[in-house]
Amino acid sequence: MSVPRRARRVPLSAVLTHVALGLGGATMLLPLLWMISTSLKEPGEAMTFPPEFLPRAPVTWTDPKTGRELPVFRCNIQGTPCQVARLGTREGQAEVIVLAPQVMAGQRVGVPLTITVDGRPRRALEPVKRLAFRWQNFPDAWNALKLQRNWMAWEWPYRLQLGPLRLGPFRSSGLPLRNAFLAFYLNSLIVTCVVTVGAVFTSSLAAFAFARLRFPGRDKLFVGYLGTMMVPAVVTMIPVFVLTKLLGIHDTYLALILPPMFTAYGTFLLRQFFLSIPGELEDAARMDGCGLWGIYRHVILPLSRPALATLTTFEFLSTWNSFMWPLIVIDSMEKKPLMVGLYAFMGQYNTEWTLLMAASLMVMAPVVIVFILGQRYFVKGIVLSGMK
Repeated sequence: MSVPRRARRVPLSAVLTHVALGLGGATMLLPLLWMISTSLKEPGEAMTFPPEFLPRAPVTWTDPKTGRELPVFRCNIQGTPCQVARLGTREGQAEVIVLAPQVMAGQRVGVPLTITVDGRPRRALEPVKRLAFRWQNFPDAWNALKLQRNWMAWEWPYRLQLGPLRLGPFRSSGLPLRNAFLAFYLNSLIVTCVVTVGAVFTSSLAAFAFARLRFPGRDKLFVGYLGTMMVPAVVTMIPVFVLTKLLGIHDTYLALILPPMFTAYGTFLLRQFFLSIPGELEDAARMDGCGLWGIYRHVILPLSRPALATLTTFEFLSTWNSFMWPLIVIDSMEKKPLMVGLYAFMGQYNTEWTLLMAASLMVMAPVVIVFILGQRYFVKGIVLSGMK
């Protein structure tokens, strides 16, 4: 049975919408493609113009007489396209030796440095490049930075007075780890995992109280707690920093862990999901002898896996990508997380872009893995959190 001609027509608006979405997606992918391409380029090839997305390395030719490696160029000699190796410069001309074609191979001639094409000067010698991926950038980036102090070294300068006992000051010499990038990786993994577990735990407890417990002022307290999301983070950053100084935890792992462990967004997300769980299940568990902790552990949490997985993914990505707070609160090189450690690849006068992009890809790898593992929970967890 043939399909009517009118039914096969695609609306112009749908075509324009798909084209716009495709262009937008391609535009968003360009920075990622440039990062991957730059991480595989030779040093000094990152800022070439026009930009090259495919990593290419200059082709060289080894002089059998001297053993020197000479760059290979493409030019025209008496109207014949040739490939030549540049020997040097003499009397304003480039001295080259012809490599191809075979009939002219071995000839040494002089080539002008510039020629005029359509009234515009251009280089007479165009470098010959080949597709090349420099995988060595990744181990070079991994081993580029070194620590001056031991990793995990810490000191608590205060003394605790307990009657006749005086405890402290406490200190640890740490571990003799000198690879700075490995230390950054371990710092990020430790801080991110602890913050993620702590944030999910505290948010689930608060959400359970706001969703299932009845006490005076519950809704007003929740609105006030939720109102903290309206305050920009830069406003509270300085007061929290002052608190870390007063508590003596500045430039420690506690300063990276404690402040992000409590999140109003996570409480709101889980509360909305907990409200969607039928109350009959809670009544049945109470009749079986479960207290509040038993209901929370055996009823609410097992039924909230999509929301918990969504919040876990969000917290992991947010903590792993955190930059401003660790930059302010951490001074020691050996305690910095990855995002702050990447800044060490940028010098005051020069930046190793190939190593920086290679390091950025290695930093991005855990984020991609977590996103792939948790993406199927995103829509399900967020949609169900809005149901009541």
